[in-house]
Amino acid sequence: MRLYLDTSALVKLYVEEEGSPLVRMVVAEAETVAISIIGYVEARAAFARRHRERSIPLPDYRRVIRDFESDWGRYLVLQASDTLIRRAGRLAEAHSLRAYDSIHLASAIILRQRLAEPLSFASWDSQLQAAARREGLDLVRIRET
Repeated sequence: MRLYLDTSALVKLYVEEEGSPLVRMVVAEAETVAISIIGYVEARAAFARRHRERSIPLPDYRRVIRDFESDWGRYLVLQASDTLIRRAGRLAEAHSLRAYDSIHLASAIILRQRLAEPLSFASWDSQLQAAARREGLDLVRIRET
């Protein structure tokens, strides 16, 4: 399986929260785990916010950052290009998405076209999930039953 993680899914690999076990499971099963380059800054910002809000103590925060940095090279990191950004702009307008969410969606769509095979899309953002579904992406089922 080829898997794309938006940042809401990516963070669950490093910070224990609802959905973390599911993300770990699908990542373990995936042949390829793809992430947009913007996921790096979004994740680092999310980790820092959690630390500032004291939901991640300093030793755990340091471990999270160390693990994240160590894992980053294992992901298929999709770079932003003019083509991708323009597509993201159109997707933002079509689906009323936030800027970074539209970049995640455009990244996944372009990757799926490049691979010419199914791509599973993981996100915990309901608006982004709905847009991904409308764009024909296969969604990771996020409700654990």
